[in-house]
Amino acid sequence: MSNLILHHYPTSPFSEKVRLIFGSKQLAWKSVIIPMTLPKPDAVALTGGYRKTPFLQIGADIYCDTALICDVLEHRQPTPTLYPEGHKGLARILAQWADEKLFWAAMAYNFSPKGAAQMFSGMSPGGPEQWGPIGKAFGEDRAKMRVAVPRISPGDAAATYKSYLRRLANMLDGQCFLLGEEPCIADFSAYHPLWFTRHCTSVMAGVLDATPNVLAWMDRMAALGQGAMEKFSATDAIALAAASTPVALADEPFQDEHGIPLGSLVTLAGDAFGPEPTEGTLIAATRTHYSLRRTDARAGTVHVHFPRIGYVLKKAEA
Repeated sequence: MSNLILHHYPTSPFSEKVRLIFGSKQLAWKSVIIPMTLPKPDAVALTGGYRKTPFLQIGADIYCDTALICDVLEHRQPTPTLYPEGHKGLARILAQWADEKLFWAAMAYNFSPKGAAQMFSGMSPGGPEQWGPIGKAFGEDRAKMRVAVPRISPGDAAATYKSYLRRLANMLDGQCFLLGEEPCIADFSAYHPLWFTRHCTSVMAGVLDATPNVLAWMDRMAALGQGAMEKFSATDAIALAAASTPVALADEPFQDEHGIPLGSLVTLAGDAFGPEPTEGTLIAATRTHYSLRRTDARAGTVHVHFPRIGYVLKKAEA
């Protein structure tokens, strides 16, 4: 049985990124479905406050943000690699662009009135005030999560999205994937917002037709599959955390840019999206990630891990 547990929901684009990596690496995993919006009491029992989707659980270790999850999966199964030799830096930079710039342009386009009406099926193709209770709750939830993400009008989003699609098409001229003949982290990051257009707001998918080699690339990506999935409950996941001991931390140098020593009570929160803080004891600050130790009444003692990029570390208020 797999000990990789992904907490996600079916229409989450960043979850599709991870699900496809499971397929590429032919990994077995357990699926815990979480709500799209707050409240998320079972998720927060494990993360301590972080509530973006998805997060990965391995026993009593919780990994937040797909940037870090991808590194964990690469360590678990190094082949096929997400970070090809000769292109490691380029692949990561391109992935970061796709997870931020491409993603937000795509989602602003996807959630135009027609797209939102399809996503929240049966609702009229108007603005958020016409989305009905489910759509309005979703819109209000996501508005609270935005810290420093610029808002893009549907028209500007469409123009930007089309330009980005043409650039992806240029990269695919003469090769199967963005950086060569095998998919890498850049492909998985660029794929998931386009997947949302094609599968979740398909009434908006005509924008892809102008770039047929992007569509062919999407077909190749989808063919990777999603690995071997087994359904799992949130209750069982929390019980597993409580019965487990966090894995011993690797012996990596402490990298301090904040003047906050290990053992301090701190908070970590997203710098642009997802401001809800996770509070815990700082037990690691390496060149790539932070780790906090925290205790929950149901989940017991867990280690919660975050990437450095995109997160703000602060000393907890007394």
